[in-house]
Amino acid sequence: MKLSQLRILVAVAECENFSEAALQLEMSQSAVSHAIATLEDHLGVILFSRGRHGARLTPVGKRIVEHARVIVNRTEEITKEAESAKGLKGGQVRIASFRSVATHILPQAIAEFHRRFPSIAVHLTEHDSCDDVEHALRGGQDDIGFTLLPAGENLEVWELLNDEYVALLPPNFKSQPKLTWEELINYPLIVHPLEDTMMQPVDAHVRACGYKLQAAYEVETDAAIVSLVAQGLGATILPRLAAQPIPANVQIFSLPVPLKRIIGVAVLADALQTPAVYAFLDTIKHKSLMENL
Repeated sequence: MKLSQLRILVAVAECENFSEAALQLEMSQSAVSHAIATLEDHLGVILFSRGRHGARLTPVGKRIVEHARVIVNRTEEITKEAESAKGLKGGQVRIASFRSVATHILPQAIAEFHRRFPSIAVHLTEHDSCDDVEHALRGGQDDIGFTLLPAGENLEVWELLNDEYVALLPPNFKSQPKLTWEELINYPLIVHPLEDTMMQPVDAHVRACGYKLQAAYEVETDAAIVSLVAQGLGATILPRLAAQPIPANVQIFSLPVPLKRIIGVAVLADALQTPAVYAFLDTIKHKSLMENL
């Protein structure tokens, strides 16, 4: 029994005529007649009584065609689901990101994406580190990842933006317009643990400039660090994006020797991506959107 035979069965039952069903299905009448005859032979029953009146379902034909309608309808629903996932009228985009991007970049990007493609669902997972983001991409849990460049192997990446590391100092700090390393290093520092992936490039950068970080307080979260600085307990070094929102009374300085991190968007290399994924990539890389970040 073939699905095509069931579709023809339903069409003939609705039209009660082989020639009208053939026109509806864009087939020849002989092909329609052959399909019904083959189905009847396979089932061992007569489905239609044929005559001048056309084609009328037999009692057993009436019962069988109800089952055929269910199968045909379910098949059409399966096809619609698949087409939606492949196209831009449905489906989903799964995104992996670290906190500062998830908080300060993606809300605007997702809002713009929803405006353009309201039927595509967006699933966002926030990870503790870029390693976790890249692991989620390689494991197939997510389609698009936001990570720091250079990224690991097997990923195709695009540079998204440069995020400058800045020094944040409390309201009572007095300095010349340009901050010096001596002023910063000698001030009580409130930072992430030095072994943290965010602090490793900062520690290496400061050492390359001939100085060494000494943490007065080690704190896990960006928001807590910024709040402690605002209370006058010390200074910190953070990526500008991670430090947002920065209280108005906190002083912001560029580092004596600038340092930046490069944020990129990544997908698994050589993976077959859906149109929905490409549509989101186009949205996040859109120039007018990035200018507002």
